[in-house]
This record gives sequence, structure tokens and C-alpha cells, in this order.
Amino acid sequence: MNRIERAAHKQQISHFDRRKMVDQPPLHRSAEIEDLAHLTPEQISQPLVESKNKSKQALIVVDVQNDYFPGGKWTLTGIETAADNAARLLDLARASGDLIVFIQHEFPTVDAPFFAPGSTGAQIHSKVQNRSNEIVLVKNQINSFRDTKLKEILDQHKIEEVVICGAMSHMCIDAVTRAANDFGYKCILIHDACATKDAEFNGVKVPAEYVHAAFMSALGFAYAKTMSTEEFVNEKNK
Repeated sequence: MNRIERAAHKQQISHFDRRKMVDQPPLHRSAEIEDLAHLTPEQISQPLVESKNKSKQALIVVDVQNDYFPGGKWTLTGIETAADNAARLLDLARASGDLIVFIQHEFPTVDAPFFAPGSTGAQIHSKVQNRSNEIVLVKNQINSFRDTKLKEILDQHKIEEVVICGAMSHMCIDAVTRAANDFGYKCILIHDACATKDAEFNGVKVPAEYVHAAFMSALGFAYAKTMSTEEFVNEKNK
């Protein structure tokens, strides 16, 4: 093949390549690609569905501590059953990836009637023991929100609904439920995962089951949706 023939052959190949390019369908950029085109590398590396799937429900376990159990300084009626039910709620919350917050009460002085600071009685009971990566807030007040970072933590996690259990029904459970409702959270109160003790007023002795029922009734009237552990577990697993 001489020089002229080689030049002609090269021109034919070039023309063929141009025809192939013309015949190719135009590239299509999908809507997803168009969206990604506007993202920074840092934004692209973030999970795409994290905010949609993040649970907006939190479990708050209040004061399930040793002094409330038999042998402790302030034994409650029905605390064993309540703790067993609270443990079921914990298992479910962990499996669901829900935020869990443990509230631990300590009185500020060592001469406290129970829950003395640093005492064994003030420790969280083994039935509902927190894991190392779970939040424990120590409080000195009846209201779990007072002088703690509870609201800040709930808001940081964009929590909209709280599930409440623990003790005592007529004191710290009553206080945290009312406060949570006042702050705008939806409240679910698990009545059989709470416990209390006998009370007395003006010489009138009130059995623990009546104390518990009275406060659950009041809170269920306007502050919270009251449910049994079984009801809540069944609804959560739907």
C-alpha cells in the first residue's frame, strides 16, 4: 500500500468512527445522578436514609434501683413484677434501636432515708442494668427533667414520643409524665412496669394498689396513653 492509499484508508476509518459516534444514543443523566451532582463529597458519604429511619421514640426507665427491692431501705409493692416488665421493654427498645435513658435517683446527703449517694441501694437493679453505651442520668429531684440534661438529650435525638416505666408511681413517675407532656412529648405510660407502696394521709392508710390505680387513672385521663406491657409489645411488633 503506497502513501496515497494509506491516507485514503485512514480517512475511511476516521469517517467510520465519526458515524459510530453519531449513531450512539445520547447519554442520559437520571434524576438521582442530577441530585448527586450538586452534593459535596462529605454529603455523598452520609447515609441516604438515616434521618427517615431514625426512631423518634425513647424509653425512659425511672429509678429501678436496689433500695426499692426486698432487703432494701424502701421496699415497694409489686416492684419485682414491674422490673420484669421493664426488662421486656428494654429488650424491645434495644432490638428496635430506640433511644434508652436510665434515670437514677440519689439524695444529696448520706443520711437520706434511701438512695444515699454512692450506696449499693442507689445502684440500678440488675434486672434492668444499663449497658455501657446507654445513657444514665443522675437526678436529685422528683422530676427527672429538673436539673438534668434529659430534655436536651431527647431533643438532640429528635424524640417525639416517650415510653415511661419505673418507680414510684405516685412520685417520680407522676412527675416525669406530667413534665414530658408539658414539654410537648407524646407519652406512653406502661402501668404494669411501674410500682409504688402504701401511703397515708390524715390517718387514712391507702394500700399500694389503690395509690397506683389512682395515679395511673389521673395520668391516663389527660397526660399519657396508659398500656400494659403486653399491649405495648404487641403494638410495637405490628
